Amino acid sequence: MRLHPEILLLATLAIAQTPHQQHAPRDSAEYARILEDPGRDAWQKPHDVITALDLKPAEAIADIGAGTGYFSRRFARHAGKVYAVDIDQKLLDIAAKDAPPTLNTVLAAPDDPRLPDASIDTIFFCDVLHHISARPAYYQKLRKALKPGGRIVIIDFYKKPLPIGPPPAMKLSEEEVVSEFKAAGFRLSKSFDVLPHQYFLIFRTE
Repeated sequence: MRLHPEILLLATLAIAQTPHQQHAPRDSAEYARILEDPGRDAWQKPHDVITALDLKPAEAIADIGAGTGYFSRRFARHAGKVYAVDIDQKLLDIAAKDAPPTLNTVLAAPDDPRLPDASIDTIFFCDVLHHISARPAYYQKLRKALKPGGRIVIIDFYKKPLPIGPPPAMKLSEEEVVSEFKAAGFRLSKSFDVLPHQYFLIFRTE
């Protein structure tokens, strides 16, 4: 079974590619193997990411494009409530398997994360934003889901040739992301320089 083209929206095609993995996954099982590749930890640095986020025990975090729950399962050890959001139910089933009870899966639509209004402290994207079309409208749905004072976290590949990830033409530059969020009523609150191949930005409402 081939993946529906829209899967690219919420689980990035090249998330753990090496120079020898430049083809689209044929099905959800192959996608899961890519997302959970043990070699990903070396450059994705999940421990460093979670340390930088400083999640609180009562915090609600939504992992948009959660896929197999690479980050969602880790978040569930620190946050009070985790929404693993994706448009592929098979990947969400993997995310939910043996996950802590604080993890909830959400089957989203390509243009709607389907999150409850004013319910989320942190919205998290990793290697996903550059696949979302009609981003200005999507940002407004994210804004509705945020609690007052909430934040949006963006991790994505630098727009240049890299040993992993999609080609530069598919990427959004850091400057483009900042500009888009500013136009949507968000300000860049903080950035971290802890990842070798990705920028790491935090936005809050103006």
